[in-house]
Amino acid sequence: MKVPATFSQLSSYKITDHTFDAVVVGAGGAGLRAAFGLVEKGFNTAVITKLFPTRSHTVAAQGGINAALGNMEPDDWRWHMYDTVKGSDWLGDQDAIHYMTREAPKAIIELENYGMPFSRTPEGKIYQRAFGGQSYNFGKGGQAHRCCAVADRTGHSLLHTLYGQSLRYDCKYFVEYFALDLIMEGGECVGVIALNLEDGTLHRFRSKNTVLATGGFGRAYFSCTSAHTCTGDGTAMVNRAGLPCSDLEFVQFHPTGIYGAGCLITEGSRGEGGFLVNSEGERFMERYAPVAKDLASRDVVSRAMTIEIREGRGVGPEKDHVFLQLHHLPAEQLALRLPGISETAMIFAGVDVTQDPIPVLPTVHYNMGGVPTNFRGQVITNINGKDKVVPGLYAAGETACASVHGANRLGANSLLDIVVFGRACANTIAEENEPGESIRELSANAGEASIANLDKLRYSDGSISTADLRLKMQKDMQTYAAVFRTGELLEKGCKKLQEDFNLLKDLK
Repeated sequence: MKVPATFSQLSSYKITDHTFDAVVVGAGGAGLRAAFGLVEKGFNTAVITKLFPTRSHTVAAQGGINAALGNMEPDDWRWHMYDTVKGSDWLGDQDAIHYMTREAPKAIIELENYGMPFSRTPEGKIYQRAFGGQSYNFGKGGQAHRCCAVADRTGHSLLHTLYGQSLRYDCKYFVEYFALDLIMEGGECVGVIALNLEDGTLHRFRSKNTVLATGGFGRAYFSCTSAHTCTGDGTAMVNRAGLPCSDLEFVQFHPTGIYGAGCLITEGSRGEGGFLVNSEGERFMERYAPVAKDLASRDVVSRAMTIEIREGRGVGPEKDHVFLQLHHLPAEQLALRLPGISETAMIFAGVDVTQDPIPVLPTVHYNMGGVPTNFRGQVITNINGKDKVVPGLYAAGETACASVHGANRLGANSLLDIVVFGRACANTIAEENEPGESIRELSANAGEASIANLDKLRYSDGSISTADLRLKMQKDMQTYAAVFRTGELLEKGCKKLQEDFNLLKDLK
């Protein structure tokens, strides 16, 4: 099949046009919270998602959601803020962290009122477990119990709760539609162009407000805890639109991905009393973090595990991983508090957690960087040293970078991030717009560049398959940009990735 003579003739395609007050791209926790917040306020809202909403990756979050409720011991949102700033390696945006941690208790009570079935204490309060990097009294008061949980299926419960709320309102869903590109005109975002995966038709969404909530780019790496759908679509769309991304170098490695599978074993398993051991049976985290031990922040635990493996104290035939021990805990506690973990360990590692340890390895888990935003959810760009809001464009969740996580996210702050900043996007749009306001007309060739890119791939006839090139990129990322990075290693990685990028023109 030959490539059309020109790529610029949109008239050769049947394009369906849609007009909405707001368009949300992505239907995970952040997208759903933004969407139902908008429809609740009367905005005609569309949600574009390449998955059915309850299949979004938020469903996989296990451990919980942080908030200083004080249900186990007295707590204060300022202590939560201190831990988050410290956990960010002092590189987080403290205004945004202030906003997120102050709003956290309100967000949890809101979720409870929406019907989220939190685990309970004997008194009937929301149960809060210990989690890494959390303390009382500005780090002086010992381990905090701040993580609100629904057993070990908190994300599953959150996603279904938010989806149920969105169905109370007239929210338009475009399920299995793949957003290709933002439509930018005059420096303003005026919508998106998307592909219907069922029939291949193109759809142009005209909107005064566009919210990106497309998740992270974990699948750029070979071993990650992310779903296969976490391919950084929103980050890529922003990049193609000529807008900046920020903090992309801050990639979090979760200490406990199942060896060989990557599936996540929540930090909550250590919060419930589990601990890591090396080949000598030593609980080695006591050497690296004498106070926090196995509940030190994720970068500390990941580095410690990597050092143990490098120094020959790893387990297994190749001594390339360590063990997470849970079998010293009562079987009733494992069944009550960690039922999903027990099932996951059996399916993906063949381990009965009441009898044997789980083989684990640091695995790519979360992207702190992404589309730069302020604490109101507005996408910003920096011009001559000054932040400038990009009109019509918002972002929330892992695709966004409000910089609340700095260089390293604290466990259980991610679900808080999506709820607080998904709501912030809806509130900001409602403050600055009215439902039914007139929306600028698109130019006749809006979305042309996106069609051109699609055609180049659709009619390409090179020698390399997309899957092979993707695998090459993933392995290069895993080799050259993992837990420990040096200038020499990163320089080699940049050259390798440039070679990978140059092969795009030879896709078949």
